Amino acid sequence: MARKKPLVIVTRKLPDVVETRMCELFDARLNLDDKPMSRSELAAALATADVLVPTVTDRIDVELIGLAGEQMKLIANFGNGVDNIDVAAAADRGITITNTPGVLTEDTADMTMALILAVARRIVEGAKLIPSGEWIGWSPTWMLGRRITGKRLGIVGMGRIGQALARRAKAFGLQIHYHNRRHVASAIEEALEATYWESLDQMLARMDIVSVNCPHTPATYHLLSARRLKYLRPHAIVVNTARGEIIDEAALTKMLETGELGGAGLDVFEHEPAVSKKLIRLAEAGKVTLLPHMGSATTEGRIDMGEKVIVNVKMFMDGHRPPDRVLPSML
Repeated sequence: MARKKPLVIVTRKLPDVVETRMCELFDARLNLDDKPMSRSELAAALATADVLVPTVTDRIDVELIGLAGEQMKLIANFGNGVDNIDVAAAADRGITITNTPGVLTEDTADMTMALILAVARRIVEGAKLIPSGEWIGWSPTWMLGRRITGKRLGIVGMGRIGQALARRAKAFGLQIHYHNRRHVASAIEEALEATYWESLDQMLARMDIVSVNCPHTPATYHLLSARRLKYLRPHAIVVNTARGEIIDEAALTKMLETGELGGAGLDVFEHEPAVSKKLIRLAEAGKVTLLPHMGSATTEGRIDMGEKVIVNVKMFMDGHRPPDRVLPSML
């Protein structure tokens, strides 16, 4: 007699190839219209499913986890970060958490480099001018941006994405600096000609461009606080493709409004999907470039994420340790 397939509830629309494979392997309940689940719908899913596959848009807090049924044993997050899930509360209930690390590295690094170029060279501003009919011809002093070659790039978080960004930035002639919990391997540091700063404050005070590439954890909430942002020089550019909560967004916005910073490129926001009206006005004025959390949005990346989810679910349901298990001690 064939073993009963586990009930796997997926909270958002995933690539067709991923959903098809899930339906082959599991009793998969899909979200075909891609409407985000309400809190009550998430509670119902946790109460009935064997496995929940949420995304970064789903907040699985301690209260929701407390409503999980006895059969709920795995939350296989469709995403690298797990700040949307109370991992400690899940562990207390005996629920395993997995994520999808490694597959979005190159895509996110590409977008980070693109934002650096977009802000420094005012690409988004320029792209709007011809369709608007405002361009009246070339001028030697018009739409001047900043050269990035020879500038200092400070990377906050030198993990996979930080290192991938550093490789790209080095090819553009940027000098690589980084702050991390610890030194990266000496071979990597030498290959990137990277300078390590134990003090984030001291690094920020010396950089032309700062890129945030660390995960969001309780320890990194407002890591770039109002106090730390004040260390940045007036021409400095801040780019964030990690998580909005890592920067004090209100303080950053105020500095952009008062001209205390050279610009910013943001793909993530502290209260997304809500974006402050002040930031939107700054974008309209060309002082900040805003993207709708699309740093990892490639077809290849999303399929790779789905395949990781499938492997984690299959391994777990077969009684093996899933390869991408997340423990509270890792955060």
